[in-house]
Amino acid sequence: MLDSFRDTFRLPDLKRRILFTLAALFVYRLGAHVPTPGVDAAALGKLFDQGTLLGFLDLFAGGALSRFSIFALGVTPYINSSIVMQLLAVVMPSLEKMQKEGEEGRKKIVQWTRYGTIAFALIQAVGMTGWLKGLGIYSGGVLDIILVSLTLTTGAVAVMWLGEIMSDHGIGNGISLLIFAGIVVRIPEAIVRTASLVRLGEMNVLVLLLAVVIMVAVVAGCVLLQEGQRRLPVQYAKRMIGNKMYGGQSSFIPLRVNTAGVIPIIFASSILLFPYTIAGLFQHGIARAIQQAMSPSSPIYMILYVLLIIFFSYFYTAVVFKPEDISTNMKKNGGFILGIRPGKPTTDYIEKVMGRITLGGSIALAVIAIVPTLMTGLMNINTFYFGGTAVIIVVGVALDTVHQIEGQLLMRHYEGIIKRRGGKGGSLLKL
Repeated sequence: MLDSFRDTFRLPDLKRRILFTLAALFVYRLGAHVPTPGVDAAALGKLFDQGTLLGFLDLFAGGALSRFSIFALGVTPYINSSIVMQLLAVVMPSLEKMQKEGEEGRKKIVQWTRYGTIAFALIQAVGMTGWLKGLGIYSGGVLDIILVSLTLTTGAVAVMWLGEIMSDHGIGNGISLLIFAGIVVRIPEAIVRTASLVRLGEMNVLVLLLAVVIMVAVVAGCVLLQEGQRRLPVQYAKRMIGNKMYGGQSSFIPLRVNTAGVIPIIFASSILLFPYTIAGLFQHGIARAIQQAMSPSSPIYMILYVLLIIFFSYFYTAVVFKPEDISTNMKKNGGFILGIRPGKPTTDYIEKVMGRITLGGSIALAVIAIVPTLMTGLMNINTFYFGGTAVIIVVGVALDTVHQIEGQLLMRHYEGIIKRRGGKGGSLLKL
C-alpha cells in the first residue's frame, strides 16, 4: 500500500493535481479564519457552546460560522442552488432537453446554478446578520448590515469557485472535498478535549470505549454500503465477423447499492438547514418554533431527514442511472441477461432490480445517518460531533477520492491503492 501511495507522486500530472487540491484546501481553511468585522466573537462563541443546531451548521462550514468569517456560509448556498436546478430539470422539459444538448447545454445550466448560488447566499447572509443583530451579537447599522451581507455573499461565491476549480484541476469532487476538510479538521481538537476529560475523571472510560467500538462499526458499515454492489450476469452471443468468432463470454453489470453516494445526505442536510436560516430573519413565536423543530435532536427533524435521504437516493439514482442506455448497449453487442428477453423487458428488469437495491441502500443510509446522533445523545458525549451525516460524508468522499487516484494509476499501469478480492456476490476490500 505504501508503494502505491509513493507511485502517486511519480506521475507528474497526478502529482500536480494532488498538490493543487492541497493548495486549494489551504486557501479554504485560511479564509475560514478571516473574521468579519463588527461581530462580538466572545458572545458568538458562547452561543455556539450551547450545543444547538448552530453547532451542526458550523460542522459543514468547518468552524467558519462560529468565527463568523468571510466563508461562514460555506458550500450551503451552492448545494441549495444545485438541488433547485436538478429538481427543475425533472419538471421542466426545456431544462431536461438542455441537459441532453451536450457541453453547451451543461454550461448554461452551470451558469444558472451560479446565479442561484448568489441569490441563496444573499438571502442567507441577510438572515444571519439580522438574526445576530437581534441577539445583540452584532451592533452595526443598516449600512454595516449591507456590507457584512455582501462580504458573506462574496465569500460563498469564492467557495463555489474554489470547489469548481478543484473539480477541474484537482482530484475528486471539489465541493465534497471542501465539506470533507471542514469536518476532519476538527478531529484533532476533539481528541485533545476528550483525552483531557478522561484524565480529569469527568468522562467514563468504559463509555468512551463503547463509543469507539460503535464508531468503528458505523465506519465499517459506511464502507460496505459505499462499496457494496449487486452483479447481474450477462451472456454475450457468439458472432462471426469475417473469419473470426467473437463473443460467447460471460460478464456482469455492477449495480451499486448506494449509487447516489453522499449526495442524499448533503442535499437532505442543506434543505433542512435552510428553514432555520430563514427563521433567523424573524423573532416572533412561529420563527422560534421552526428553529426548535429543526433541531437535529427533535423527532420532526429526524423523520424529515430520513424521508429526504430516501427521496434523494431515488431521485439522484434516476438522474445518473439510465437502464435504457444499458439495455440498448447490451442489445447492440449481442448481450442478454439469462432468462430475460432483450429490449424493453431487459430495461424493466434492470429498473425493478435497481429499485429494490436503492430501497435497501437508502434505508441503510438513513439508519447510519441517525444512529450515531442517537448514540452520542444517550451517552452524553459533547466533546466532539459524531453524527452519521459527517461519517457518511467523510467515508464517501475519501473512498471516491481514492478511487479516482486509483483510476489514474491503473491507466498508467501502476497498482491501485485498494486491492479487491471478490466472487459473485460482491467485493471484499484488502488494504
